[in-house]
Amino acid sequence: MAEQILMPALSPTMEEGTLAKWLVKAGDTVKSGQILAEIETDKATMEFEAVDEGVIGALLVPEGASGVKVNTPIATLLVEGETAAPAAVAQVTPAATPAAPVPAAAAPAAVAAATPARAAAVDRVFASPLARRIAAEKHIDLAKVQGSGPRGRVVKADVAGAATAAHPAVAAAPVMAPVAAPATPTPAPAPAPGAAAAPVSASTVARMYEGRAYEEVMLDGMRRTIAARLTEAKQTIPHFYLRREVRLDALLAFREQLNGQLAPRGVKLSVNDFIIKACALALQAVPAANAVWAGDRILKMRASDVAVAVAIEGGLFTPVLKDAESKSLSKLSAEMKDLAARAKTRRLAPQEYLGGSFAISNLGMMGIENFDAVINPPHGAILAVGAGIRKPVVSGDAVVIATVMSMTLSVDHRVIDGALGAELLKAIVENLENPMAMLA
Repeated sequence: MAEQILMPALSPTMEEGTLAKWLVKAGDTVKSGQILAEIETDKATMEFEAVDEGVIGALLVPEGASGVKVNTPIATLLVEGETAAPAAVAQVTPAATPAAPVPAAAAPAAVAAATPARAAAVDRVFASPLARRIAAEKHIDLAKVQGSGPRGRVVKADVAGAATAAHPAVAAAPVMAPVAAPATPTPAPAPAPGAAAAPVSASTVARMYEGRAYEEVMLDGMRRTIAARLTEAKQTIPHFYLRREVRLDALLAFREQLNGQLAPRGVKLSVNDFIIKACALALQAVPAANAVWAGDRILKMRASDVAVAVAIEGGLFTPVLKDAESKSLSKLSAEMKDLAARAKTRRLAPQEYLGGSFAISNLGMMGIENFDAVINPPHGAILAVGAGIRKPVVSGDAVVIATVMSMTLSVDHRVIDGALGAELLKAIVENLENPMAMLA
C-alpha cells in the first residue's frame, strides 16, 4: 500500500506552510536524504528531504499551495513492487486533503499502543520498506524500535541506531524534555494568539471605512507569527525599562583606527559590531542576567548567544550569534553580515534564528533617538539602541560637545530584577566607553 508523505514541521513554531516548489514528479525514484520540495514556513524557505527511498506515486498538493497544515498528506510513496496508484489517488486536491488529516499526537500514540500487542508480527509494524530490509539483515525486532518518521513510522535512521537506542544510557535523554519544552519560542496554544491579535472581526472594521478607498493586505505566515508572539509577549511578560546614555567618541575613534588597519583584508567594522561584543561580554560579567524564562524555571546560560533584529520585507528575523563573547570583532562582523544577507532572502535555518538569551534592536541607523523594544520570549532582556547624536554634555566643570547614544534595556522581571538589570546595563555602557578593553 502506498505510504503518505506528510507536510513536515520544519521549525518548532510551524503549524502550516506553503509548498513553494516540487523538485520531483510522479514516477521519480527517490533516495533517503534527497530533496523533495521547497517549503515556506512562517520564517523561511527550507528544503524538505526524503526520509526513505521509493517511487513517487502522486503529488497531492500543487506548487504554490498555501496554508497546508502540518501532517497533511502532500504526496504518496510507492513501496517495493507497487505500481503507480490509480487516477483516483492523483485527483486528490489540496482543498480535500485537510478534511481527513491524522492528528500529529494521536498517530504516534496509536503506534505505541499497538507495538506491544504485535511484537511477534513484524510485518504489521508501521515501517518503511528500507527499514524493514535493514532490520531483516541485522536481525532487529522492528516491534521494539521507536519510530521517528511521520506518525511514528520506523525509518532507516531508527533501525540504524537501534542498537544504541536500546542502551540504558539513552533512556536519560528524555529527561531534558520538560526543561526544553517551555523554552520553545511560541508556547501559547493557537486559539489564544488569534483571539488576542484580532479582537474585532475584519467585517466589523471594514464597515467603519465604507466609502473610503483602501487596499486589503492578507497576513502571510510571518506576519501572523509576529502578531501572535508579540501580543503574547506584551500580555504575559512583565516588562520594565532601564535607560542609559553612552558617550561614543572613544569608540568612534577606535573604530576608525581599526578599520584603517583592517582595510587590506576587506573588513569594515560597524558600531553595531561593537555593541554585539559589548553585550556578549557584559552577559559574562553579569552571568545571573544571562538567562531565559522556561515556564516554571529559569535557565541560566553559560555562553553569550546574542540575537540581533534584522528587518526584512514584511517582517523581521532575529538571527543568533552564538558564543559571541569568544569571537573577534572581525569574526562577529562577517557572521552578522552573512546572517543578515540570508535573512533578507528568508534562507536561514531554524537553528540560526531560534534560541539565544538576549537580543539587540538597533534603530539608530534610521535616525531614531530612543525607543522601547518588546522582549522576544523566552529571552530575559532586549536592548533598544538609538542614534548617536552630537550634543553638549557636562565634563567635569566644562561643557563639551560629545556623541551620545541612548539605550533602553527592556527586562523580563520574572528573570531579572531591577538591580541586576541595572548592573547589566552598566557593564554594557562601560564596555562601549572603553572599547580597547573588549579586545583584552
